[in-house]
Amino acid sequence: MISTQRIINCPNPICTHPTNPVGNRVCANCQTPLIHRYLWVIGSSAGTILQGEKVADRYEVIAPRIWLDTQPGKLPDIPGTIPKEIIPYLRLHQQRLHLPQVYGFVRSQTEAADDILLLENVPIDEAGNLYSALTKAWQQATAVRQVYWLWQILQLWQPLSELGVATSLLIPNNLRVQGWCVRLLQLQQSGQPSIKHLGECWQPLVVTAKSQVARDLQKIVQQMCSGEAELKDIAAQLNGLLLASAAELPLSIKVAGATDKGPEALIQNEDTCYPHNNNAIADSLLPRVAIVCDGIGGHEGGEVASQLAVQSVKLQIRALLQEVTEQAEIVPPDLLQQQLEASLRVINNIICNCNDEQKRTGTQRMATTIVMAAQIPQRIQTTAGWQSDNAHELYLVNVGDSRAYWITRNYCQLLTVDDDVATREVCHARSLYRQALQRPDATALTQALGTKHGELLRPLVQRFILEEDGILLLCSDGLSDNNLVEQAWRDYSAPVFTGELTLEEAVHAWIKLANQKNGHDNVSVVLAHYRLSPDYLVPVTQKKLQIEVVEEKQVEIVPEEPQLEESEFAESSQVLLELDISPISETSNTTQRQRKPLVLLLGLLALLLGGATVGLFAWQQLQPQTLQQMCRRLPQRVQQLCLPRK
Repeated sequence: MISTQRIINCPNPICTHPTNPVGNRVCANCQTPLIHRYLWVIGSSAGTILQGEKVADRYEVIAPRIWLDTQPGKLPDIPGTIPKEIIPYLRLHQQRLHLPQVYGFVRSQTEAADDILLLENVPIDEAGNLYSALTKAWQQATAVRQVYWLWQILQLWQPLSELGVATSLLIPNNLRVQGWCVRLLQLQQSGQPSIKHLGECWQPLVVTAKSQVARDLQKIVQQMCSGEAELKDIAAQLNGLLLASAAELPLSIKVAGATDKGPEALIQNEDTCYPHNNNAIADSLLPRVAIVCDGIGGHEGGEVASQLAVQSVKLQIRALLQEVTEQAEIVPPDLLQQQLEASLRVINNIICNCNDEQKRTGTQRMATTIVMAAQIPQRIQTTAGWQSDNAHELYLVNVGDSRAYWITRNYCQLLTVDDDVATREVCHARSLYRQALQRPDATALTQALGTKHGELLRPLVQRFILEEDGILLLCSDGLSDNNLVEQAWRDYSAPVFTGELTLEEAVHAWIKLANQKNGHDNVSVVLAHYRLSPDYLVPVTQKKLQIEVVEEKQVEIVPEEPQLEESEFAESSQVLLELDISPISETSNTTQRQRKPLVLLLGLLALLLGGATVGLFAWQQLQPQTLQQMCRRLPQRVQQLCLPRK
């Protein structure tokens, strides 16, 4: 039937007047945020349905193959058995930044037509329009972005090839771009294309590439088209060109963070973040590192685990940054990713050892989530021929459900994937995501630092290139719950971009919003502002955020809570928190100069062998002097955890 009025229903199941005009941000009756979920549809009959029609009494056709779900609070039609053709979507769930997800189905009314597949998380903007095809946006893109797009496609090549859907990367109209990010409309199962086919698809692009990178791109594509080049070699060459191009850009970084125990007078704050209320201004890690940890395990558990994780991460990242800056050659991204992963395994095992020492079992075992960003300042020769001290690499690591968002003036992108039961069910191809969310344990964590041995830990480590102005938001679920970031990002980021609000004020504004709208948990927020553009036209002023929030009670941000007294921690956990991680003096590291990537690789392999003891042994081989200095600062009772036993 033809719809005569464009309406969307409130997702609140108890709303007495759920009907709202399309475009409203909140329900006029109950003030619940409205969800405008645009879907991409696949099926033989989907293209014949005319614009304006309503399908299954809920999906409004707004453009060819683009439908709006007017009842987003209801579960879509989901088959009892998972169809074989959608399994690649499920298996590739962790690639959701680039790939769509299966939303549901619409049953065909005739036997001759197939069921219609509905995809969500597609490259469609908030007005229901497709993002530009990569081929159309190509010539307007900067040289860095052109190379970055191709690098992302190459990174998707292997996981898509393993599931037989790499053809999806060869269809020009299927590749869409949202700013820096390459996104696919759908997955295509057809044949087993080779790297040669990919090179042939890139040939028309490199002909019109920016002059700074055109010659190098043409050489790379020629190797791909020859059919003799290995994927690993092509990736290394493309990565080198990407870093050399990005290194020519200016980059300034500011970071700020804070944590709050929330308005419900919780006994303790199990969250920990870095930096915290500018308490580390002189720290050499600033502004390159940002961390948020959300502890698990109750009193004398969660707060200890989160603080121990932050302290340990800072120690290891400081050593890693120093090692990288001393390299004469480019450290490849896969090596850095493995190093970060290995570091988390060591930290995980240290927390596990604390649990075993204190005989914690089951839900009493302390653990913590973590989301961490590290900007790695590699030295590199630019495409223009001069030496740069920063290649604009950003590495993001997460375990658990603490999140990271990339926010620009035009969009907000969720970068992380929660480690919860719903995600596990989808990745194992046992359930569609919307269906999995109906489980009573859907949001229960499937992994966190300290719950199990490090060999079983599977952190997600991602590499990004900073090539546009943006804000990286790291937060615990005290803020991200109920899609609060997705609803409020415009109001809370625009004043930072215009210079009307300092980063510190923005952090506290986000915390205040979390306490007002969620208010059921501790909340931590760290903001990192990366700028490549000239200085602001509008000067920064110390003014309060002028945003009205509809709430019966206004809750003020409480001052920073004092550190817990020693007696509030279990004795064996307290001594671990006495670790002094102040920067090691420069003179103690003079003998460690000129280290080669091979040494870094050996340290990585040692860390990957598992266990805190093995990891610390690797550290001893890499930096024996700094390890000995750190160990001498530890209490006597925990020095046995620092040095391997003979």
